[in-house]
Amino acid sequence: MKTEEDFLTGQIILIDKPLEWTSFQAVNALKWAIRKKFNLKKLKIGHAGTLDPLATGLLVICTGKFTKKIPELQGQIKEYTGTFTLGATTPSYDLETEVDQTFPTEHLMETSIRNIPNQFLGEIEQVPPVFSALKKDGKRLYELARKGEEVEVQARKIEILEFEITRIDLPEVDFRVVCSKGTYIRSLAHDFGKALDSGAYLSALRRTKIGDYNVNNATSPLVFKEELG
Repeated sequence: MKTEEDFLTGQIILIDKPLEWTSFQAVNALKWAIRKKFNLKKLKIGHAGTLDPLATGLLVICTGKFTKKIPELQGQIKEYTGTFTLGATTPSYDLETEVDQTFPTEHLMETSIRNIPNQFLGEIEQVPPVFSALKKDGKRLYELARKGEEVEVQARKIEILEFEITRIDLPEVDFRVVCSKGTYIRSLAHDFGKALDSGAYLSALRRTKIGDYNVNNATSPLVFKEELG
């Protein structure tokens, strides 16, 4: 059983973030549970990489002195699995916004769908979505996008180490991708659709690994609270 001293000295806690929770909510749930259990006035706690509310999977949460490890953990290679829906796009590149355009899918062949990922391997330039938490002139891009303002987003260098299609059941295509810090899987979905002369958006996403940490060893925030007692 973990003690007060353990959490203050530093712990790395692997959480499987539930769908529709923000990463902040998950951290907060742990923070309050630990503080309540040990009657702590203060507790340093933070996560090593945000997950969108519509994504599930691995959040690496650090407490106490281990919060100093966060920048190093954020830089680790990440693995994701999920689903692209072909034949349409959304402004946010995922399910946060409604479909704004539809595209033909009749021409799509299984071989071309399976071969397209090869185009994205290695170091590539990627344009982040306008619906993202990146800042421009002190404002978050999604705040500007929601107001309908035109936003020009600069491309960034990222690296895709592995990218494979694991299931095809049109319009859905399942994938697994291993990538560098700063990669937007939503942008990858959008660009994947373009490469097929169609459209695509991200309809499901799960983070499965950060460095050597695996979601298979993670627990839900609610189970963590129960086990803490």
